[in-house]
Amino acid sequence: QMEDPIQLKEEGNKYFQASDYERAAQSYTQAMKLNKDRALQAVLYRNRAACFLKREEYAKAASDASRAIDINSSDIKALYRRSQALEKLGKLDQAFKDAQKCATMEPHNKNFQETLRRLGADIQEKVNPGEQYRAHGPGDFSTDMRVQKMFEILLDENSEKEKREKAANNLIVLGREEAGAERIFQNNGVSLLLQLIETKNAELVLAAVRTLSGMCTGHKARATAILHYLGIDNICMWMSVDNEEISLAVCNLLQTITDCLLGQGKEEHHGKEEALVLDTKKDLKMITMHLLDMLISKNVSGQGRDRALNLLNKNIPRQDLKDHDNSRTTFVIDNGLKKILKVVGQIPEMPGCLPLTENTQLTASILLNKLYDDLRCDPERDNYRMICEEYIKSKIDPQNMDKTLHAIQMVSGVLQGPFELGNKLLGMKGIMEMMVALCGSEREIDQLVAVEALIHASTKLSRATFIISNGITLLKEIYKKTKNEKIKIRALVGLCKLGSAGGTDYGLRQFAEGSTEKLAKQCRKWLCNTSIDARTRKWAVEGLAYLTLDADVKDDFVEDEQALQAMFELAKTSDKTILYSVASALVNCTNSYDTKELVPELVQLAKFSKQHVPEEHPKDKKDFVMKRVKRLLKAGVVSALACMVKADSAILTDQSKELIARVFLALCEDSRDRGTIVAQGGGKALIPLAVEGTDVGKIKASHALAKIAAISNPDIAFPGERVYEVVRPLISLLNTERDGLQNYEALLGLTNFSGRSDKLRMKIVKEGALPDIENYMFENHDQLRQAATECMCNLVVSKEVQERFVADGNDRLKLVVLLCGEDDEKVQKAAAGALAMLTAAQKKLCSKMTEVTTQWLEILQRLCLHDNMEVQHRGLVIVFNLISANKELAKKLVETELLEILTFVGKQEDDPKKQHIINVARDCLTKCMDYGLIKPLSQA
Repeated sequence: QMEDPIQLKEEGNKYFQASDYERAAQSYTQAMKLNKDRALQAVLYRNRAACFLKREEYAKAASDASRAIDINSSDIKALYRRSQALEKLGKLDQAFKDAQKCATMEPHNKNFQETLRRLGADIQEKVNPGEQYRAHGPGDFSTDMRVQKMFEILLDENSEKEKREKAANNLIVLGREEAGAERIFQNNGVSLLLQLIETKNAELVLAAVRTLSGMCTGHKARATAILHYLGIDNICMWMSVDNEEISLAVCNLLQTITDCLLGQGKEEHHGKEEALVLDTKKDLKMITMHLLDMLISKNVSGQGRDRALNLLNKNIPRQDLKDHDNSRTTFVIDNGLKKILKVVGQIPEMPGCLPLTENTQLTASILLNKLYDDLRCDPERDNYRMICEEYIKSKIDPQNMDKTLHAIQMVSGVLQGPFELGNKLLGMKGIMEMMVALCGSEREIDQLVAVEALIHASTKLSRATFIISNGITLLKEIYKKTKNEKIKIRALVGLCKLGSAGGTDYGLRQFAEGSTEKLAKQCRKWLCNTSIDARTRKWAVEGLAYLTLDADVKDDFVEDEQALQAMFELAKTSDKTILYSVASALVNCTNSYDTKELVPELVQLAKFSKQHVPEEHPKDKKDFVMKRVKRLLKAGVVSALACMVKADSAILTDQSKELIARVFLALCEDSRDRGTIVAQGGGKALIPLAVEGTDVGKIKASHALAKIAAISNPDIAFPGERVYEVVRPLISLLNTERDGLQNYEALLGLTNFSGRSDKLRMKIVKEGALPDIENYMFENHDQLRQAATECMCNLVVSKEVQERFVADGNDRLKLVVLLCGEDDEKVQKAAAGALAMLTAAQKKLCSKMTEVTTQWLEILQRLCLHDNMEVQHRGLVIVFNLISANKELAKKLVETELLEILTFVGKQEDDPKKQHIINVARDCLTKCMDYGLIKPLSQA
């Protein structure tokens, strides 16, 4: 009986694919009893829910899906399965809500949209039997009446709650369909929707805003009309409310309108719209100015400010740098740069601070960075810098320390955005000196801001040198004396950052005075203390990112389950620094950073000259590293990494992607762990890492994919169309710049894929892998040659590959024939398999085979007498194919010693173990008799 929940899950998957839903459910149930991993438990519940759906046990299906959702609220498969079950149970309203959540997560999924339409129609039919919605013709009048009826129900305060909910849901569905949207628009619907918003009832506001979003989608004229009717002032006011759901819905509405104005997305033309000339630039400027005004308004909630920043981040910088028009960016710099700087200069601990969330200032720093990167020339960058310098100078006032503090905070914010610019701002007269002086202030707020600014400034080594000589003593004093946890943790990170500037734990120990374990323990304590605000706890993660350079620290850290879970939870936040720090700590714990090999002779020379020689810590040896990897896997590191990969590109930098790819590669080292990695979403998470990021990061991610692809069932590891996205990363490893292990595992992965389907084989060929695979068939390295030959053995099933062998002017067939004569048994077996399939599929290759090399007959005889029965069988199949091709070829073979070999094998007594071999030999002899080339024994 299996005791591994992963294997039981895979067994359940096989039963499910075979339509044996009862056994599949049993396997999933058994896996649940043995499993301790929460992420896997959610997968098991949703899989069993699928079994219950197939068996029409809908109550059980809904229950299991709910359990999966309790573990992971954004599990889209579980939500959809619960929706299906609830629909069958007649709970249409609840089913509609689940389907709506699915459609929100994946708005372009046709299944979800169709389910929403169907459920909306069913709900309406239940409310008004016999009154079905029809988009065109005589039904238009009935539709108008229905729209009117919906609004009457929604605007009537005395309507039953259930009726209002149904009417709201129906209105949303209707607004998403073109005909329905037009009917609402033509029947004074926008005015009525505005009335719904003015009720300030959260559910009605959401229904109205979502309906308006549907009506605007893909229709520029209607979107423009709605924008002007509602008024940008009103839209921004609604987005400013302190209600996350409403704020997000209004943000989506404004994004939909902006997409239409920019001409993005699928643009549909209706009626006379093609003839209309809309002045979209004026409207876009109006929207941009209002968003910039939102940034500095005290009446805007923290969430509203975040929405405004996100809209600016998404729509202002160019999406494609080949587009030379960056006028939107220059407009924002000229009209709003100071407003963005005011946001990054806010100090939450000071009175009069604008309402902020934990992400507001980082999002503003990201916007500063995107705007700076979008500039095309030095004059534009100089203008950007001058605006920043002038604004910061205007805030520096020796007589007003609070005002000066805001200036330092602005520099700190810019350092988290366009670092090149931030570094120039540090060169402004008195800025660095002011930072150091503020560290020595008795006011805690001064210390807090100054220490944080010093940390960001010390990223540049030239600045770090200044801080080491001027501020290191102050940081130590602050750390030892302050009782304010927020300041203490920042001072610690500052010490860690400066200490590890050399890239090793040697300098770190010098600054930490040999007590890295003690400091790390304090960081873990802060990290786990949920009563401390998240902004402060993130510094604990950054501290650990440096302290885990120490082998003792990383070993203790992975044993602290609570600290790991706290770090993984923080990794889900939209914070660039946290993502990078978490990834850095995990790279350190898994030892997945690059290390230089020490040349023994140089080590001896260094010791002789009494120089410091770094030695490998005992806990950095392979056994200890593997134990840490296992511990991280058990703690759910894959789920955390998969969540990090989904972050916005502005937050997930290329450097962070590379670090995550390094960690994934380390996790994939042991083949026994790869099933767990796949089950927790590792395969899916690796694909974007292999496509985008730094060159090193893409290689590492591709190698991790190759490790998974080499031994996993592609249908499970990369279900659906996802498997085709993996092909290109695997092929990228097939070049001389990659190392032998990367070549080998990529070939194994491609071999596995090419054995699955003709569509996959075609994808491999179309991506240009064939020449690379052929090159590796010439390799001196036995394993590479074997892997390449096995891959070719699978690929020759494809007609297109066969035609390349048939074509004149190539040595492909010769290479395969010669490989059949190799001493390496595995290479022989693969090559013989390829030759057997080629000669069976293409008769032309049978004659060609006898012409490509004079050794063909000797090689064929060796195959037919081979000790390995699989090789022998393939050899005899080749002979049968040659004999079957034509009589002349059969005659040539009969005149050689092959006839004696065939006779010897064919005369053997029946034997179940090698009957397939004997039968092929007999078939060869029978074919020769049919040609009249030999006579039966009785006639001889």
